[in-house]
Amino acid sequence: MVMKAFVKETSTVVAVPGVNCDTDQIIPGRFLKADRAQGYGQFLFHDIRRNEAGELDPAFPLNREGAERSTILLVEDNFGCGSSREGAVYALVDHGIRAVIGPSFGDIFFNNALKNGLVPVRLSGEQCDGLADYLARFPDAEVTVDLENSELVLPGNLGRHPIVIDAFARECILQGLDEIEMTFTYMEKIKAFETERMASHAWLAR
Repeated sequence: MVMKAFVKETSTVVAVPGVNCDTDQIIPGRFLKADRAQGYGQFLFHDIRRNEAGELDPAFPLNREGAERSTILLVEDNFGCGSSREGAVYALVDHGIRAVIGPSFGDIFFNNALKNGLVPVRLSGEQCDGLADYLARFPDAEVTVDLENSELVLPGNLGRHPIVIDAFARECILQGLDEIEMTFTYMEKIKAFETERMASHAWLAR
């Protein structure tokens, strides 16, 4: 699927509980053979958002009324750990999630997120706890992920915080381009460099 450009996103936030929420909890492995064209969003947190009878648990945050309109998640430590399945990111993106805020992320998940236009925002555990407490009191409060200015804007007096991600990945996400597509935008410069290099180092063509 085509990556969607991300410049700034303002949304209410759904806080998903659970330290070490691994990729199998984000999307169970049995769904990874499904056709991506049909979307993986329906499989997001499939098992943990259901009760023993297989029905949606109304107590799970994403099942609550209005949660489907939120495009930002607040998660706990080590979110996205476990296996390297990129399907975990697909499930989040296809569900409409554009950014995930948390104290830490699985390394592979973090990189997969960047490659698919999902913005992972690291915030200290104390700051995440403060945000969770605020959202519990004011569930309609909004957070802004301003990627253009590399800034996370929290509600109330929780302040503004820097978004720290790789500069190249940030530029790709801002333009909605993957790494290969971004490289193609530099083709004229690449050709000019090659022409100049061959002119000054003609022996390379021999």
